[in-house]
Amino acid sequence: MQEANAKIFTFGSYRLGVHGPGADIDTLLVGPRHATRDGDFFGELQRMLTDMPEVTELHPVPDAHVPVMGFKLNGVSIDLLYAQLSLWVIPEDLDVSQDSILQNADEQTVRSLNGCRVTDQILRLVPNVQSFRTTLRCMRFWGKRRGVYSNVSGFLGGINLALLVARICQLYPNALPNMLVSRFFRVFTQWRWPNPVMLSAIEEGPLGLQIWDPRRNPKDRLHLMPIITPAYPCMNSSYNVSSSTLRIMTEEFRRGKEICEAMEENKADWDTLFESFAFFEAYKNYLQIDISAGNTDDLRKWKGWVESRLRQLTLKIERHTYDMLQCHPHPGNFQDSNQPLHCSYFMGLQRKQGVPVNESEQFDIRRTVEEFKHAVNSYTLWSPGMEISVSHVKRKNIPNFVFPGGVRPLLNSKGTWDSRRRLEHRMMSSANAAVTEASSESKADSNSPGDGKKRKRTDDENPDDQSRNLKHSTVQPPLEVSSNMSVGSITSSPVKDYVMNGCKPETRSKDSPENMAIDKIASSSGPCVSHQASSQEPDELEDAFDFENTVNEQKADASKAVPTSVVGTSNASSFPGGAVEELEEIPELVATQKQDVTYSASAQQRKPIIRLNFTSLGKAAGKST
Repeated sequence: MQEANAKIFTFGSYRLGVHGPGADIDTLLVGPRHATRDGDFFGELQRMLTDMPEVTELHPVPDAHVPVMGFKLNGVSIDLLYAQLSLWVIPEDLDVSQDSILQNADEQTVRSLNGCRVTDQILRLVPNVQSFRTTLRCMRFWGKRRGVYSNVSGFLGGINLALLVARICQLYPNALPNMLVSRFFRVFTQWRWPNPVMLSAIEEGPLGLQIWDPRRNPKDRLHLMPIITPAYPCMNSSYNVSSSTLRIMTEEFRRGKEICEAMEENKADWDTLFESFAFFEAYKNYLQIDISAGNTDDLRKWKGWVESRLRQLTLKIERHTYDMLQCHPHPGNFQDSNQPLHCSYFMGLQRKQGVPVNESEQFDIRRTVEEFKHAVNSYTLWSPGMEISVSHVKRKNIPNFVFPGGVRPLLNSKGTWDSRRRLEHRMMSSANAAVTEASSESKADSNSPGDGKKRKRTDDENPDDQSRNLKHSTVQPPLEVSSNMSVGSITSSPVKDYVMNGCKPETRSKDSPENMAIDKIASSSGPCVSHQASSQEPDELEDAFDFENTVNEQKADASKAVPTSVVGTSNASSFPGGAVEELEEIPELVATQKQDVTYSASAQQRKPIIRLNFTSLGKAAGKST
């Protein structure tokens, strides 16, 4: 038909107006009913793009959850999706936000259209688009610096952060961007996951499509950090989050809240908030996943497939160790310049915190790793040369090519906010241990003859002397955990020796959009004085992880209570200095201990008022206006 045509729409960061140099442009191609996905999009169009000299790095992924074709057009990265409508002709004034466009559409088309529909809905639902964009730029930069910006790794992706920031903008419509950043951390530090974050009430819709509803869909009850898209059909955009990545993000929210509070007292500045996370100093044991391929094109395909499966390794380790062994996947990959067809990924490993240490406890994850490798090697486009190996590596043996400039730092990142917090935590733990030991000795002495005299002598001691003795007591190193994770014998090929490689440190250009957004926020928040760097910090001891073939499984609690939800929309007002903010009329999603979730989109129950005191921030707002 001569009238047959197609239209291209943009969505994601480009449509939201928060994209930067080097960012991908998410695009959607909408075609008529006779232009099929398999035959025309991944067939004829793919062949046409292959023949174009300006198109490079063409990478089709037809079997993905959302089928996509990635490529570079004149050096610009493009992610192209396809939606096949039931129309013979695509009108020029097509509005993808209308629910009628989903009529007779298949699931892949619905998911593909969801990106554009969600992006448009976010821009409609935020009260101030400019404040939203500035805050979102800031939070995206924060997420990248702190290593929690990667949806495929189980952290926050671009759409997840956009929805969280939009929710904060709804709660505080008159707040400036610097206040919105602080409120972001305050709110989500207190958020009781898995209560969902929603910009609007979930609607059933006229077409009977499946929506996120834990009451009806058992799989939805397993989601740990639901962030619900506002467009019909409503979906959970953060289904990749695992218990380990949720723990890491919660800690980062708490860290951001503490730094924002310190900025109010002029004890920190914005650079403190954006300090890069020292991933290779944070843990003592790591998993190293090495992959290789026969040529550059195969390596690009192999990397995309392996990255999409790494989350399964995290989930398998959590499940097989009953959440006693926690994983922290690094969201990026590392390449050695001397081995261009190789690539490495890393995961930090640690025992679950707050659990009594059993020195005889050992973790054997060889079978877990074997299952993961078997699943990866089932890649339908596998070709000779595609290999994967998994090995354990201690912090002192991390290859040099992962460090900036290919040079291992001689000293830890002392003086940073994180290092000071680690030092305070160790000192606090040592002090608590000393108090506990003193209490035990006191109880033992009270049961012995002459306890009256000993008790009197203790009571007569000068309290200042006691506190001085406690203050100057030796800080004991943390207990070493003799846990074993046998993975050494399961690699597909031996781990090769690595040489130093120049790796550019992550920096932000002076004229970059992120820098401009941060400067805009900082300029409205008043002067800040940074903390003085701590001069001394005891070195951490390496854990003795002896990789033996022993398994000592521990069962975790099978039933976990799911807290009451705090979700939905609310009306907020401006907050002058010293005012107490009130969040009212928040609809509720109740999840019982049996995880039977009842949700009502129409009947919203009135919740008790949540009072948050932002006196200092209110004063800061007054200064900035």
